[in-house]
Amino acid sequence: MDHAELTTEQVLKRDIPWETYMTTKLITGTCLQLLRRYDKRSESHRSQLLDDDGPAYVQVFVGILRDIFKEETVEYVLALIDEMLAANPKRARLFHDGTIVDKDIYEPFLRLLWKGNWFIQEKSCKILALIVSARPKPQDGTVTNGEASNSKRKITTIDDVLKGLVEWLCAQLKKPSHPSRGIPTAVNCLATLLKEPVVRSSFVQLDGVKLLVPLISPASTQQSIQLLYETCLCIWLLSYYEPAIEYLATSRTLPRLIEVVKSSTKEKVVRVVVLTLRNLLSKGTFGAQMVDLGLPQMVQSLKAQAWSDEDLLEGLNQLEEGLKDNIKKLSSFDKYKQEVLLGHLDWSPMHKDPIFWRENVTNFEENDFQILRVLITILDTSSDPRALAVACFDISQFVQQHPAGRIIVTDLKAKERVMKLMNHENAEVTKNALLCIQRLFLGAKYASFLQA
Repeated sequence: MDHAELTTEQVLKRDIPWETYMTTKLITGTCLQLLRRYDKRSESHRSQLLDDDGPAYVQVFVGILRDIFKEETVEYVLALIDEMLAANPKRARLFHDGTIVDKDIYEPFLRLLWKGNWFIQEKSCKILALIVSARPKPQDGTVTNGEASNSKRKITTIDDVLKGLVEWLCAQLKKPSHPSRGIPTAVNCLATLLKEPVVRSSFVQLDGVKLLVPLISPASTQQSIQLLYETCLCIWLLSYYEPAIEYLATSRTLPRLIEVVKSSTKEKVVRVVVLTLRNLLSKGTFGAQMVDLGLPQMVQSLKAQAWSDEDLLEGLNQLEEGLKDNIKKLSSFDKYKQEVLLGHLDWSPMHKDPIFWRENVTNFEENDFQILRVLITILDTSSDPRALAVACFDISQFVQQHPAGRIIVTDLKAKERVMKLMNHENAEVTKNALLCIQRLFLGAKYASFLQA
């Protein structure tokens, strides 16, 4: 059978020759007794044994993984541990019991991450993440697994474990061991582990952030929504860590997050993205970029929806306030862009300010004349006479002020749209449509005397 498709249930149907292992001294008589009591018993029976003697069973399982290398047996013991933790994740604390504090519980799992088939890798990763997360935080001089102790033997430290895990997780994101489960397993594990400072710094050092960014994209299936949620959860955890923020700023993270929030209806996805945006808002140029990408308008439409999550509602309010503050700090052209992108065109002073047009006309070339294209789209889509009049006027100003204004506007098929507006019922619209057409036909040289 393909090991990549093995299930815990299938593995646990095997019969493992424990007596043979005792005969060859790979396990002790005590181990054999414990295994006979536990193996192939009902869940309630096993549960009682773990309640009574949990640390002893953990020692047996870890010992087998340390000393026995037969693949079927390694898979079987990993399946036993996985089943035990799936039934009650709090049992991960058994690995940190005082009676086994000087045993190297991490080493077998860390080794198996790199040596085993996919079933072994996936189970080792999952178990390691649970054990690491369950460790008690050292206090009052107590020693936990992976911390310094008086033992003479070299024990795998918690930092070794976390760094080793991160290396494996990044390797999975780059080149998954399993075509469909490698990446989701790695992201799921990271969503738990990125709370750890050591994991954050190792992940950034290994260039892990750029491996996550392509995974931030709108999702439709249940499986892909869960992967997207856990990816965004990772980005949220990284948004508290300055070196990671520098990576996020130089990648396409922000446009991708905004695309996700725009298209997602899943509340938990929207919440984690909104909280991430709130964290990034005050960092570097993120605020200005968010305004540029039309986030203020998006926040308005998100606020109008019926969300039940209080963190999400609070996050939206904080984001709205922060974006307002950012808009106040913007240059005149940034403010103008905002007005156009939001479709809220009005006769604010800059539209008729000759200095504004002289100083900023070349800024219209940004992003392949994005702002000009939006103005032309407004002519087609807006039903607000004021917005139509201002859009016609601004296009006429561009034609007059830009050296190639008439050619560019003609190429973008604006002429036909403006001509339709010359028959508009609103006098303000027809007046500015006429001005625009005159400038388009006459060119800047001859139309400079035409003023609105």
